[in-house]
Amino acid sequence: MTAKSLVLFSGGVDSTTALYWARSRGDRVHALTFDYGQRHRVEVRMARRAAKKAGIPQTVLKVDLAQIGGSALTDPRIELPRYRCRDEIKPGPPATYVPFRNGILISIAAAFAEARGYDEIVCGFNVIDSPDYPDTRAEFVRAMEKAVASGTKAAFGAPGIKISAPFLRMTKAEIIRLGLSLGADYSDSVSCYAGDELPCGSCASCLLRRRAFAEAGCPDPLLERLRKEGPS
Repeated sequence: MTAKSLVLFSGGVDSTTALYWARSRGDRVHALTFDYGQRHRVEVRMARRAAKKAGIPQTVLKVDLAQIGGSALTDPRIELPRYRCRDEIKPGPPATYVPFRNGILISIAAAFAEARGYDEIVCGFNVIDSPDYPDTRAEFVRAMEKAVASGTKAAFGAPGIKISAPFLRMTKAEIIRLGLSLGADYSDSVSCYAGDELPCGSCASCLLRRRAFAEAGCPDPLLERLRKEGPS
């Protein structure tokens, strides 16, 4: 039986790869994107464009995490960290960590999946290049899957909802190579935290993305598109 997969789709590199990965398995795929009050809300607009180009149905849900705050991504009063190189980034949860964001979003995704009969929630989490986010680790994924099983109809014998994070042990360069082998289109994928389609080049996400594409041995399709066409 064909699986019904719900992909958490921010529109970034990892979730774009997850979208194409799920589709490559022959799954019936649906993209779920969250507008959660993030500074870089441009990713929502670009995710709509990317899902449409990929021919994947999509739902955008609004969840206002700005009311919670505590992150440079949701509170404009917190300065977005800037760096000259990766070596300047200190270990530990960064200012761009949104408190329990992935726990909140997976919980909502689980409710969405249960209501609509999805078998699996697919996440693009990886920890090798981004080890300082507590809500992307393997133990977090296992704990959330257990919580979902305990708090849904699965507790009474209904089919459970699997939470898959297939890239946990991959570098971002490896994720990119996998995505390219699956035909993933990264030309609309936005990673920058600053809030524009054109990357700032100095936030942690930009630095990681630049290094990953260099290690993958290919130009960044987003930059190539922007050079040719300019911002959309």
